[in-house]
Amino acid sequence: MEWSFRTAEELAAALCGGEVSSVELTDEAIARIERDDKAVNAICVPDFDRARAAAHRADQARARGEDRPLLGIPVTVKESYNIAGLPTTWGMPPHRNHVPAEDAVQVSRLKAAGAVVLGKTNVPLGLQDIQSFNEIYGTTNNPWDHGRTSGGSSGGSAAALACGFGALSIGSDLAGSLRTPAHFCGVYAHKPTLGLAANRGMVPPSEPALPVDPDLAVVGPMARSARDLALLLDVMAGPDPLTFGVAHQLKLPPARHERLSDFRVLVLDEHPLIPTGAAVREGVHRVADALVDGGARVERHSPLLPDLTEAARLYTQLLISGSVARFPIESPEQLRTRVAGLSADDQSLDATRLRARVFSHHDWMAANSRRELHRHGWRQLFAEFDAVVCPITPTPAFPHDHNPNPLERRIDIDGVDYPYFDQLAWAGLATMPGLPATAIPAGRSPEGLPVGVQLIGPMFEDRTPLRLAELLEQRIGGFRTPR
Repeated sequence: MEWSFRTAEELAAALCGGEVSSVELTDEAIARIERDDKAVNAICVPDFDRARAAAHRADQARARGEDRPLLGIPVTVKESYNIAGLPTTWGMPPHRNHVPAEDAVQVSRLKAAGAVVLGKTNVPLGLQDIQSFNEIYGTTNNPWDHGRTSGGSSGGSAAALACGFGALSIGSDLAGSLRTPAHFCGVYAHKPTLGLAANRGMVPPSEPALPVDPDLAVVGPMARSARDLALLLDVMAGPDPLTFGVAHQLKLPPARHERLSDFRVLVLDEHPLIPTGAAVREGVHRVADALVDGGARVERHSPLLPDLTEAARLYTQLLISGSVARFPIESPEQLRTRVAGLSADDQSLDATRLRARVFSHHDWMAANSRRELHRHGWRQLFAEFDAVVCPITPTPAFPHDHNPNPLERRIDIDGVDYPYFDQLAWAGLATMPGLPATAIPAGRSPEGLPVGVQLIGPMFEDRTPLRLAELLEQRIGGFRTPR
């Protein structure tokens, strides 16, 4: 029997029932990687010897009567997480030989839960792209069309799941880096509420692994089913034991509803700053129809929705000012000269990105104050709705574009070109206020490419969009293998 595309929940039941061993699951996953990954290049750092040893220990533990959430289940880990004894480079050539001595807190939690780590998955340079390629490990291809991207920056993890290389993976999300690859590869991902899951050890190799929570960024689970997302989130969630974990314990509230007919959902398919391509719009409509058929209350408009234009600009300001602080590209003098050349009337996202590169602390504080107003607006909206359904990006996976200057790249939306990074507007809708968002498959484009949507939920009520994802999976289907 082939196990590679079974869910983690199914594998756990089979392991518990003695139908299969962890060694068998691990050997099958490794054989599949060795056979199929040459064309996809999802696994950039294999760790097969230690995986086989961990699988053997898992089988021994189960024989002793142990039962942990992920005991014996093969998984992968995004390259950007520290794993003791393996390189952590973030795709940056100067750090190709950086090998940390300590696991990231989430890797420790995976291992404590009994998971078998097969290896690490590919990322873009510095995690700074919507594609996954770098000079060290090369390009990860989309399993559905090798001429297209798998997404970024957790593109290697999404591609690995779509190819059956392990049942689960962990990634991170600052600019849709969990949700976009899931959308492009036809799998599931969950961006947790900001601060819900500790991220120590998911850090650039130039920085120490300290318990610091960077603005906007989260770590989160990826899987081939909605229930598996919830299973892995339970392993990942919780404060860092070095900081808030000293005094705080996590207790997530249950989902607001168990039945689809009880959900109140706002559906969005239009953004004022960038159009939604036909294939993605159809995916949103497919989910909306399933909600209506299931008896949910569905609305298409609400005066409670925070302003999408300002939300996109605030997100861009916070994202770019933070990124430039960590990864400076041009000198401050050059940037100030370019900003001075902008027209005061230019309020495009391109202009917003440029202005954000020279943000002062005062500028950032002003943007942060506006963010708090948006957060309050979302609290008011979620008093009337339980979730918001909307796109993740305007298109399915796009062809590889490795122009070394990403500002010169364009994104084609139904035959019209737009600035490459404008496609982040939808991902930023949940990221800027720190809301949880679950990416789910929502069908296929006319070319056969996966299309996903995101379900945005109330802050710290992550179980609500996850439960809605599970109910929708039952109605519209979920993951399908690329072949």
